[in-house]
Amino acid sequence: MPLAAPLRRSLLSLVGAAILTAGAIPFPVAHAVETGPVSKLPLPRYVSLKASRVNLRIGPGRDYPVSWLYLKEGLPVEVIQEYDRWRRIRDSEGTEGWVYYSLLSGQRTSIAAPWLKGKATLIDIHRSPATDAPLVARIEPGVVSSVSQCTAGWCSVEVAERSGYVRQQEIWGVYPDETFQ
Repeated sequence: MPLAAPLRRSLLSLVGAAILTAGAIPFPVAHAVETGPVSKLPLPRYVSLKASRVNLRIGPGRDYPVSWLYLKEGLPVEVIQEYDRWRRIRDSEGTEGWVYYSLLSGQRTSIAAPWLKGKATLIDIHRSPATDAPLVARIEPGVVSSVSQCTAGWCSVEVAERSGYVRQQEIWGVYPDETFQ
């Protein structure tokens, strides 16, 4: 017997969070399962923080306590649920909570390999979408960049006034098979 949609989404979220926590794969399991009841946009979906101070609350309203304070404008987050003007989000570390919709932007951003933070490795940004293309820059895991498009496993990014292409599997903030321009 098939699971009801809300139960199936909850299970997928739990599985995705467990996988992210365990570090098995760096991407959420589910994407574009449904559309939001308020925004009519896909759920889940990636957005970014619009403000440099964003309160993450334990519930959808100002009466709920703040569990976390984000201090980085442009940080990518994943919208996983909607309630009225509140959006339940998940960050790259798997932390979830509620933020007011006006604190989120449709501007796409990414974090370079957050699952490799603290390790002695760099992520290559190439001049064109090919592993043998000249390097434009090398960035540390955890660096935030803007993303303008993703196709064929490569994303066009900009960080510190340098533009180039990074392999889609090396960033968090886009889905593995997502294509957009």
